[in-house]
Amino acid sequence: MPESSSSLLELGGPVVLVLLGISILALAVILAKAFQFSNARVGRHTLVRQAVTMWRTGDRTKATQVLLKDRSLSAGLIRSAMDAIQMLENQPLGSQERDIREERLREEISARAADRLFGLASWLKALDLVIQIAPLLGLFGTVLGMIETFQTLQESGSAANPGTLAGGIWVALLTTACGLAVAIPVSVAVTWFETRLEKERAALEVLLTGVFTAGTGNPQPSS
Repeated sequence: MPESSSSLLELGGPVVLVLLGISILALAVILAKAFQFSNARVGRHTLVRQAVTMWRTGDRTKATQVLLKDRSLSAGLIRSAMDAIQMLENQPLGSQERDIREERLREEISARAADRLFGLASWLKALDLVIQIAPLLGLFGTVLGMIETFQTLQESGSAANPGTLAGGIWVALLTTACGLAVAIPVSVAVTWFETRLEKERAALEVLLTGVFTAGTGNPQPSS
């Protein structure tokens, strides 16, 4: 295997070497993002949904206690919203002032959620760049290889060996294959990350709406 890898690098030249470096960097970013998503428990909303349901039915103390067991990104944001609403309820405010402050609070929590999601989306643009550059680098290597092959054909004239030319052509095409081999799995990974982010964004919007539309009036007594 090491010999075949070394032979591949020799045949593909510097373009394949560059693609190898890019693939290693892309793999490192993908693994780091996978760990980040797992640590933030992206997509895991079972406890949070239960807590929001309890909150809406008036069992607010138990709702906040349930969220203490969840270390996900969504749980932290929802818990912050619930704590802030309870603090707002304890302030002697008029109905209009309360509505204004509640709206500001919702905007603040939404901005915080957007900031957290932006952090999760970091480095995905770098992976997008890899998806665009890798095939172009492969094509560039192929063009250089074809130029070299046709130069050899011109110099050989009528004595050109078809086997040698065929060998030169497949070596030239090797870089395109390497470029696609790098771009395709990275594209799959980026699509997966972006899909998870979109679902997380939609879930957060629904959960926050559930918390705020429960109202900040007098809550029902906890059971």
